[in-house]
Amino acid sequence: MRIVGLTGGIGSGKSTVSNLFKANGIPVVDADLVARDVLKKGTGGWKKVVAAFGQDILQPNGEVDRPKLGQIVFSDPDKRQLLNRLLAPYISSGIFWEVLKLWMKGCKVIVLDIPLLFEAKMDKWTKPIIVVWVDPETQLRRLMARDRTSVEEAKSRINAQMPLDVKRAKADIIIGNTGSLDDLNEHFHKVLVQVMKPLTWNEFALSRQGAFVAFISIFVGVIICRKML
Repeated sequence: MRIVGLTGGIGSGKSTVSNLFKANGIPVVDADLVARDVLKKGTGGWKKVVAAFGQDILQPNGEVDRPKLGQIVFSDPDKRQLLNRLLAPYISSGIFWEVLKLWMKGCKVIVLDIPLLFEAKMDKWTKPIIVVWVDPETQLRRLMARDRTSVEEAKSRINAQMPLDVKRAKADIIIGNTGSLDDLNEHFHKVLVQVMKPLTWNEFALSRQGAFVAFISIFVGVIICRKML
């Protein structure tokens, strides 16, 4: 099994590339969706976040007001680190469970769509690592247009993440997304050919080892999460 790491920056087009993988029949484990699950009302992650940030972040139905929480953590690096630290064990465990289920189904290629792939140290489980890159000016312009935010707010959200140029330096494959959607599609299909190549014997051996390590990580993550409840 080949586990592909997919990351990028806010406004880079990573979600578009993720959807292209899905459209071509490649299963994608989306860390953002896992994060939504671990923040649902009554879960361990929900309890930890409410205890740390207070009842003011809740909607009337008791669910976390994600945009409100996002405004809090994007404007305060310490609170952002606190949130990441609280949710990391739950998100890691959720991701590894999804990978294990897909591995048991016999999937030969899985994409991990993780915005904080490097920050969470999860890049060590993936090969190759794909970074969707755009230049800073394009990133800022697209983010402002997408979220209808001011220049200051958009810059604040971009600066809260690892710079795209740093991520690009860590990548095995770079998908440039400064052009049109047709350009992106053309580049993506070239990458798809690389990703779908049969595993080498070395990759096959590492994938078996990786599956075992993933299982152990799941077990440890579950134990950690239970202790945090």
